[in-house]
Amino acid sequence: MSCGHPHETARDVMSTGVDCIPAHETLDRAAQMMRDDDVGALPVCGPDDRVTGIITDRDIVVKCVAAGHDPARMTAGELATGLVWIPAEATVEEALARMEEHQIKRLPVMDGHRIVGMISEADLAMHLPDDQLAEFVHRVYAKS
Repeated sequence: MSCGHPHETARDVMSTGVDCIPAHETLDRAAQMMRDDDVGALPVCGPDDRVTGIITDRDIVVKCVAAGHDPARMTAGELATGLVWIPAEATVEEALARMEEHQIKRLPVMDGHRIVGMISEADLAMHLPDDQLAEFVHRVYAKS
């Protein structure tokens, strides 16, 4: 799949200003941060400020609330899933491939050990031609 501009990088298409939730914070706090930032996912950071995983609004609902756990007691670190990320200088094509391979809709963008942004479907919608966006969405939502 070829992308819009051939020299665009992950840094070019990502959203900036990503807040990281500390692993020790509770899921009710994570939900409040998601609401305040108008996002559906947050990277989870350890005590050294390194990203250790990511949590989504769906994770909170399905893996905490629906499972009978208390979001005021369960921590972001307990719920965080494995971290899939892309270097800031990677091509958009590489980012799309990573998202398709792992069937994820949000991809943290890293510069060294620091998170500098996040690529979401909305970001891709602003940068990809409609046919390429449709192909990406089909591949990410396809069941293996």
